[in-house]
Amino acid sequence: MPSESETIELSDDELRDIAGYAAACADRVLPVFERSLRNPPADPRPSDAIEAAYAFAAGERRTGALRQAAWAAYRAAQEASVPAAADAARAASHAAAAAYLHPKASAHQVKHILGAAAHATRAEELASGDRPRVATETLEWARLHAPAAVTAVLRRLPAAPPGGGRVGELLRDLDAALRAGLRP
Repeated sequence: MPSESETIELSDDELRDIAGYAAACADRVLPVFERSLRNPPADPRPSDAIEAAYAFAAGERRTGALRQAAWAAYRAAQEASVPAAADAARAASHAAAAAYLHPKASAHQVKHILGAAAHATRAEELASGDRPRVATETLEWARLHAPAAVTAVLRRLPAAPPGGGRVGELLRDLDAALRAGLRP
């Protein structure tokens, strides 16, 4: 395993696959965010971030607009009054931010790869009333839908870092399952 000061190989195709995966994870819980809004029209920031991540995954350039979409979704999460909606918006923010994964051998980079999946899982868990089975099913979906690039890049990095509360726990569970090729 490389040290945190080293770099890893990271191709543009892998980066695009990771961003597409993160977008798909966030897209699953976008309705959780949208249902939480009191006054239509809906806040477009999480949706815009997901669309930007999909566009990057499809071959568009990584631009400042993509980074701005990630930050805008993050601000939507901070403004959300419903915890499940906040995690859904964070998933969208992580989806757009996945395009900015760095080729550093840092455990922090695991959050760029799996952050959208972990926040999406927490959003679904909260929306269900904290039923543990929901988290298990969502993590299983995330594991089954992860492209080969996700697992390949994870295996070049140290394991997910400690901390992060429930989302950190979900992140570590998914990270371990993907690395081992097991069910979370």
